[in-house]
Amino acid sequence: MATATETHHPSTKTYWIVGAFLAFVTAVEIAVSYTEFLGPVQAPLLIALGLVKFITVVAVFMHLRYDIRGYRALFLFGLIGALLVFTVVMAVMQAF
Repeated sequence: MATATETHHPSTKTYWIVGAFLAFVTAVEIAVSYTEFLGPVQAPLLIALGLVKFITVVAVFMHLRYDIRGYRALFLFGLIGALLVFTVVMAVMQAF
């Protein structure tokens, strides 16, 4: 009998499906990087594809999809803080 403290974790099949999805997105990224006619859309598209992969890995392999919401909030707090520190450092070094 399941208790309230047990959490659901993905099956091996889910890991294989996610792995195949990540391989597909990586192949699309490689194809986009070699496509010259995309021009100014190429960099934002690669960033978006990287973000899709990041969210997928965090949700499934780090089990945030299956954990309590508090863990998601802590992860997002740290991520946003790291991005803010990165932005400030880049601005101070006049990298923009």
